[in-house]
Amino acid sequence: MSWPQRLWQDLQPGPGRLAASMRIVLATVIALIAMMVLQMPFAAFGLYYIFLVVRESPAVGVRMGIIALLTLAACVTVELAVVIATDNSPMARVLSVVVVSFVAGTLMVASTLPVFAAIWGSIYCVLIALWERPAPPDALVKASLNLIATVAIGFLCAVAVEYVFAYKHPADRLADQRRMRYQTIAGVFALFSKDASPEQLGPAIVGLNRLAATGQGPMQALYNTLVERDLPVGTLPIGSRVRITMLAQLMDLCAAFASQHPAGVPPELRARCAEIARRCREQPATEASAKPDSESNPSLLDRIETALDAILSMPTGTAATGEGDLVALPVAKVPFLIPGALTSKDTVAFALKLTLCAVACYVFYFAVAWPGISTSVTTVFITALGNSGAIKQKLANRIIGSAIGGALAIGATAFLFPHMDSIVSLVLLIGAVAFISAWWGGGRQFGYAGIQIAFAFYLVAFEGFSAPTELAPARDRLVGIILALFIIWLVFDQLWPVRTVTAMRRAFVSILRGEARLLRIFESTAPHTVQLQQVDALRDQIGKTVAGLRTMNDTIIYEFGVDRDQHSREGETILRVALKAVPFFWNQLSVLHNERDRDFLAEPGLTAMRSGIAAHLDVMADAVARQSTFASIRTESLVDPSLLLSPRYGEYVRNTVAAHEELQTGVAAMLTRSIHKN
Repeated sequence: MSWPQRLWQDLQPGPGRLAASMRIVLATVIALIAMMVLQMPFAAFGLYYIFLVVRESPAVGVRMGIIALLTLAACVTVELAVVIATDNSPMARVLSVVVVSFVAGTLMVASTLPVFAAIWGSIYCVLIALWERPAPPDALVKASLNLIATVAIGFLCAVAVEYVFAYKHPADRLADQRRMRYQTIAGVFALFSKDASPEQLGPAIVGLNRLAATGQGPMQALYNTLVERDLPVGTLPIGSRVRITMLAQLMDLCAAFASQHPAGVPPELRARCAEIARRCREQPATEASAKPDSESNPSLLDRIETALDAILSMPTGTAATGEGDLVALPVAKVPFLIPGALTSKDTVAFALKLTLCAVACYVFYFAVAWPGISTSVTTVFITALGNSGAIKQKLANRIIGSAIGGALAIGATAFLFPHMDSIVSLVLLIGAVAFISAWWGGGRQFGYAGIQIAFAFYLVAFEGFSAPTELAPARDRLVGIILALFIIWLVFDQLWPVRTVTAMRRAFVSILRGEARLLRIFESTAPHTVQLQQVDALRDQIGKTVAGLRTMNDTIIYEFGVDRDQHSREGETILRVALKAVPFFWNQLSVLHNERDRDFLAEPGLTAMRSGIAAHLDVMADAVARQSTFASIRTESLVDPSLLLSPRYGEYVRNTVAAHEELQTGVAAMLTRSIHKN
């Protein structure tokens, strides 16, 4: 698919896209009127952060609003503390940028609220830069407080609009979205099985492609709203977060297969298509098949069947069966820091790279006495990511969005602003730009360009309280962005790169180690409540890692180079094997987390089996990390034969053995292909 086709598909309407765009427009208009009436400076930042928070943390609520305000208060507190304690020393200001950038970079990786870490770092650099200019101290303090107040208005407006107009029952909406996708797949494959005409297949395939193009984002947004506000989970099944990722991957595979067969499938594939349609219609009542995955060179249809098997292998409990705690994890139970992330060398490396970029931009634009390019520092914080593919995707979107937003701002400055004499005309113009940006921002691959359109336009339009009359600000903002993008590209992609496949491999290693930790948690002597807290943190981490794996797989296409096709194939393989690990984790969790099954924790034979499997999971994780082979084991050898036939434990033991064997086979095949190609 060409890039223009990808962009066109990304801009197609999808479920909830119009409603989300209109909510952003309404919040923007309300905030704009409040800022203009109160004559608040820094309006561009206040309006921009509506997009940033709503897009990055869709479950905007009171908690998010409070965290945002505390983040802003921390910015001012640290800024004034540095200025007062050091008597506004220039060296201290630069050193404070170093420290704050490093801390912000660390929290962007090691915390569960990375967007607020980025906000804290970028806002602090904007505030401390005010003290580099000759101005009365009281004016600078007021400017700092005004910036916080302006951004706070944007946050509060976003919170109010989301609470009034967002979906009141996100669980029901999410269930409908899941059902719609399964029915769409079933409809297309039923047509394939009946040898339908191209005229019948065409509209069905278009609908499937359109739904697949939305990705997991809209469903994850509904899930985040559910957990953020601790709402009833309705009929959603166990492990809803990872099920969303698995369903989105299934949609992608089905859309790719359907696009390859617009005129129908060969007769020998029709029976398999009919079975896929049946299983999607009856999901989740149907069971996974026993058909092994063709690991050597799986076709698209093989991969569809494997993905569907993984989904159907998940436990089927719901809130109605007393397992509501496993459906969605309330955000109050999620720790602020990701376990083990603070001490990870990857976290330190990312923080150092981010610090180098931020300080280089900060020092450069003051060294050349060009304050107009201060957008370079902000760009560093909102663009820097952990792997080169994701960074290139953001760099490309930042350039596209800034160019479009800057062009719109220049056009408005030249042709519209001279004729605008009321706030009504300003509201209409900003509302139109906000809608374009919000709609564009709802895309899966180019969505980030949407919020950059808004940011670039706002920076020029809100230079002061009067209409802009010069084109230089637009030029300066674009130069600042290009400067930051060059430095980020140099540091993250050339000097210290982390390729997307490498990041995916590390994420998969963390999943394997997380599953090993799960099997060991309940063998510890810690109180049961402490064990459950550790499990909750682990399931949140693994759920987000799986979702992140799929997102990273989407960014491999930005790894321009001769090895991109190989990286793409390897990324697909890692994702496919990682999704096999998901049912293993959740089937273990559904048993070990259940109060009715406490005897499963005390049975010595089961304890020995879990201990042996945990040790082998660590062996597989080490092999994936080193890109080397490992010695496979017969999982049945770890089990007391009498347990396989036990009426109480037999089903659990057999499922555990089968799931581990399948995962072991997938990891071994993945490593064999990777070593052979290298």
